[in-house]
Amino acid sequence: MLKQLKKQGNCYLVLLVFIFYKLVVEVSAIELNGDFIQGGIIFGKSSTEDKVFYNNQNIPIDKKGNFLIGLGRNHPKVGDLKIIKPNKQIIKKNIKIEQRKYEIQKINNLEKSKVTPPEKFFKRIKDEGIKIRKAKSSDVNFSYYQVGFQMPAQGIITGVYGSQRILNGIPKRPHYGIDIANKIGTPILAPSDGVVVLVEKNLYFSGGTIIISHGRGLSSSLLHLNDILVEKQAIIKKGEVIGFMGESGRATGPHLDWRMELRGVRIDPYLLIKK
Repeated sequence: MLKQLKKQGNCYLVLLVFIFYKLVVEVSAIELNGDFIQGGIIFGKSSTEDKVFYNNQNIPIDKKGNFLIGLGRNHPKVGDLKIIKPNKQIIKKNIKIEQRKYEIQKINNLEKSKVTPPEKFFKRIKDEGIKIRKAKSSDVNFSYYQVGFQMPAQGIITGVYGSQRILNGIPKRPHYGIDIANKIGTPILAPSDGVVVLVEKNLYFSGGTIIISHGRGLSSSLLHLNDILVEKQAIIKKGEVIGFMGESGRATGPHLDWRMELRGVRIDPYLLIKK
């Protein structure tokens, strides 16, 4: 009887060790890289058969098991990653996210109508916003972003991601891009490979505007352009000249405003090119 119990105990121990080993192997098979900081992107890799959730939101996976997670400006200190395996096993992981302190940027001498638009422009602004959101949601099933990113223009950085903006003394929404100042006509380069999903020459706030989809819900917006050299649906390569710097839209001088978004989450472009 004792021998039988001991044998059963050993079997249970072996089973527990096997389950623990299997769990460790599966967790270690999940790769997470990137910038674990507000405004960053987590580049993940898992099995193509897995289902990935982050803070209870479904995260799409490509055919090679790659997935992207955007960390917004005000992301909390901890994020919850959940992986559901094909056998229904659930793997959970808490991810610590570094918190940032943001600058306060005061910009004066803006045209009053661009700080607080007159009512007659409300419909135009609303319609343009719908057009922009539709372009950013364009589903491009290629992972163009994997070639990496570069600065889209030469110049001086005069505005940074996340800064609280005060325009003509009036507090406004935070700035979600990088401002690069230089002279009118400075070449604007594609920051990475992608597909052009929007071209507009005169939007109310951003003036000459190009939006590029880098695939999997990741997009770049290049604003305040003077001239645009590409058309909608064009496939472009990293470093290709796509336009020229200007001061169209709401701008105090010639500069490029480069913004990035991942499935509705605004991220910091500089984190992708700083390495």
